[in-house]
Amino acid sequence: MTYLLVKWVHILSSTVLFGFGAGTAWYLWNAHRSRDPATIASVGTMVVRADWIFTGTSGVVQPVSGLILLHLLGISFTESWVLASVALYLLAFACWVPVVGLQIRARDLARAALASGQPLGAEYHRAMRLWFILGWPAFLGLTAVFWLMVAKPQLW
Repeated sequence: MTYLLVKWVHILSSTVLFGFGAGTAWYLWNAHRSRDPATIASVGTMVVRADWIFTGTSGVVQPVSGLILLHLLGISFTESWVLASVALYLLAFACWVPVVGLQIRARDLARAALASGQPLGAEYHRAMRLWFILGWPAFLGLTAVFWLMVAKPQLW
C-alpha cells in the first residue's frame, strides 16, 4: 500500500467515524426530545443500523490505518502524542460500546411504549440519560485525537 492511499483511508475513515457519531447522536437526541415513541423507535432503528455499519466499520479501520501510517512514516508508537491518541481512542471506544447497547434499549423501549399505547417510562429515561452522559467523553476524546493527529505535539 502506498502512503497516500493509507493516508486517504485514514482521513476518510476518521471523517466517517466522527461524522456519523455526531450525526447519529444529533438525530437520536432530537427524536428523544420529541417524546414521541413512534419517532424515537423509527429514528432509533436507523441510528443503531448506521452506528453498526458506518461508525463500527470506520472504528476498526482507524487503528489499522493509523498503525500502518506510523510504520510507513517511521514514527515510534511510544511518541507521547501517539500514546495520548491511543488512550483517548480507547476511551471513546469504551464509551461507544455501551452507547450502542443503550440506543438499542431505548429503541426497544420506545417500540414497547408505542405498541402498548403507554408513555415512555423511567427505564427509557435512565437509558437516555446514561447515553447522553457517555456520549460526551467519546465526542471530546475524538475531538482531542483530531488535534493530536494534526499538531503531533511533544506532550512529555
